[in-house]
Amino acid sequence: MQGGRGAFGPGRFRLTVVLAAFTLLAAAGAATGSTTRQVVSAPVRFFFPSFGEPQAAAVTTTTQPACQPAASLRERAARVLIVGMPDVKDAAAPLATELMQLGVGGLLITGGNVDTRAQVTRLIGDLKRQSRQPLVVSTDEEPGRVTSFGHIIGNTSSARRLAATGTTEAMRALARDQATDLAAFGITLDLAPVVDLDGGPASSTIGDRSFSADPAVAARYAYAYALGMADKGIGAVAKHFPGRAKAQGDDHVGRIISTESMEDLRANDLKPFKEMITLGVPVIMMSNVDYTALDPNTPASLSTRAYALLREMGFKGVAITDSIGMGAVNQRWDWSEAAVKAIASGADGVLSTNGAFARDMVHGLVVAVQGGQLSEERLNEAAGRMTALAGGDPVAFACHPVELPKLQLQP
Repeated sequence: MQGGRGAFGPGRFRLTVVLAAFTLLAAAGAATGSTTRQVVSAPVRFFFPSFGEPQAAAVTTTTQPACQPAASLRERAARVLIVGMPDVKDAAAPLATELMQLGVGGLLITGGNVDTRAQVTRLIGDLKRQSRQPLVVSTDEEPGRVTSFGHIIGNTSSARRLAATGTTEAMRALARDQATDLAAFGITLDLAPVVDLDGGPASSTIGDRSFSADPAVAARYAYAYALGMADKGIGAVAKHFPGRAKAQGDDHVGRIISTESMEDLRANDLKPFKEMITLGVPVIMMSNVDYTALDPNTPASLSTRAYALLREMGFKGVAITDSIGMGAVNQRWDWSEAAVKAIASGADGVLSTNGAFARDMVHGLVVAVQGGQLSEERLNEAAGRMTALAGGDPVAFACHPVELPKLQLQP
C-alpha cells in the first residue's frame, strides 16, 4: 500500500473494520447472553474480491462433558447383586463361572461352599482373580447357631448367652478370633451382628441370636462384635432394620407382620440401630418383615418408607436386603420384580442365597431403567456404594462419589 491507496482503499478499509467489529460483538453476545443454551459459532468470513486474503472471526464456547460411567448399564445392574452359590466348592463350577462373567458385585459364602480351610481359601482366591472388579465376599457368621465356618473354625455360644455372662471386651475378642480366620479365607464382609431385640424362646427365628431385649445392652454388644470384626479388616452388617418388633413367625417361610406403632419402634427397636449408625457401622441389612407403622403390605427390604426412615436416622452407608429368596418376599414377587422393587425403593445391594437367578435379576434391572420404572441415577447410586464397599472406584464405575462411614474404633 502507498499513500493510503491500493487494494484496501480508505472507504473499504473503514467498512472492513466496522464489519469485523460487528462480527466480534455479535458472537460475543451470543456466547455470554442470558440464555442457558450452549452456543458454538462457526468461523464467519466476509469476502470482497478486491480485499486480498479472507479474514476470519471465531468464538467458541464449551461446557464440561457430563460424567460417563466406565461400566455399561448391564454391568452396573450386576454390581448391585450379592448372591450365593449353593454347594459350589470350585471356582470352575458352571454357576461360579457364570456369575464372574456376569460381574456380580458380591458373593455369599455359606456352609455348602466349605469343606476345608485350604479348599475354601482356594475357592475365594480363584473367584477374586476371575472378577473384573473388586469383589465383596460375604458370609453369615454369627455367635451361636448361625454359622458357615463353625465346622472348621469352631462353634461358639449364642449371642444371648455371651452377653449375659461375659463382658463387651470378651465379645470383641471372640469376634476378632473369628475375623482372623475369615480374613485368611478371603472374606471381606460378615452379615452380623444381629441388632434385633428379642427376649423370647431361644429357638425362634431371632431368639438367642439377639444379644438382649434391652436396647442399650443389645447396642453395646453388637458394637463390640463389630469392633472385633473391624480389628481384622472385616466389615460388619447390623441387621435386621428396623428390628424384629415382636413379629411372630418365620419370614424364611412366608409373610409375617409387626403391628408395633412408630412410637414403640422409636422407643425400643430403633434405638440400637441409631447407636450403631452413630458409631459408624458401614452396612445395614433390611428386614423382610411387614411393618404396619411403615408399609403394611410390603416388607421393609422392599419399602421406600423403610429406606427413607433409615436415611433420616443419618445412615450414609450401604443398605442391603435380607435374602429375597425368603418366603416373605419370594411368595409375592419373583426374583426380577423383587430386585427392581428393592433398588427403586432405596436398596444398594440385593442379597439372594441362590445366584442361579442372577441373570434374570440383571435383565429385570436393565429393562426397568430402559422403560423408566427405575431411574438410572438411583441405579448408579446403588452401584457406586457397592463398588466403594468392595474397594473400587465408584466415580469411574458409576459416576457416583461415595464416602462410606467408618466404624469408630474406640467406644
